[in-house]
Amino acid sequence: MTPSIEAIEFHGIAALRLNGPKGSVAIISKLGAQVLSWKTPDGRERLFLSERAVFDGSVAIRGGIPVCFPQFANTGDLPKHGFVRNREWTVNAERCGDDYALVTLELADDEATRALWPHSFLAELTLMLEADRIDIELSITNTGGAPFAFTGALHSYLRVTQVEDAAIEGLYGYDYRDAVNGDAERRETGTELVVESEVDRVYFDVKRPQLLKAGNLSLGIQSQGFPDVVVWNPWVERCAELKDMPVDGWRHMLCVEAAAVREPVQLPAGEEWYGRQTLVAV
Repeated sequence: MTPSIEAIEFHGIAALRLNGPKGSVAIISKLGAQVLSWKTPDGRERLFLSERAVFDGSVAIRGGIPVCFPQFANTGDLPKHGFVRNREWTVNAERCGDDYALVTLELADDEATRALWPHSFLAELTLMLEADRIDIELSITNTGGAPFAFTGALHSYLRVTQVEDAAIEGLYGYDYRDAVNGDAERRETGTELVVESEVDRVYFDVKRPQLLKAGNLSLGIQSQGFPDVVVWNPWVERCAELKDMPVDGWRHMLCVEAAAVREPVQLPAGEEWYGRQTLVAV
């Protein structure tokens, strides 16, 4: 079947379905330019989307790959994770070839964004689907006359069968900030990170790709432009506090995020920055 792109409705919101090579499929919402589903040719769903996610725009959609910009988490005065994940984006480009399908969505500043953050910008989110991989690229252009700084992330919720049986390779030796333990800074001493309790860490200046070892849901993870890697799992107690997560949701997800957190990106007037995360089924 030739790759194609179609406009669909997904849980009542406007979205695009990318039909890729060999039966691969991805869905991206215009709300937040958020990738909500990625199925590889074997039919396996690779992203976690909460069955209690809210799709009316009142809160961010829980799961998939939310775009965090121009602020990661609560690192500044803006709403948590910024404001673009609750905004309606527009389709800028659609393209298909024999071995890929690609779509770009864009969002520019307006009165509402400038009331929160007084800067002119153009954000573009490009999703490229191939047979066994997706590339998600965020580009930010400073369209104003003065420099600005931002933090951000591609907040990828990866699906696992049981998080207790999963492990991440590739973080050994890197320093990280541990939000579960009062933002203490530590160094990763294990060759694998195993999730046995709540995890909320920012690994700094990571140069190596990661491998999520999760049985038949294993993924290779690589980023460009984003210097940091965030690993998050709410575990039992924290998950129970999240209204848009099922009680056992923590067990079936692990966030491995491409991020710029410790050092804000400094973007001069007229300049462009981009960061990318690539997920490959292995």
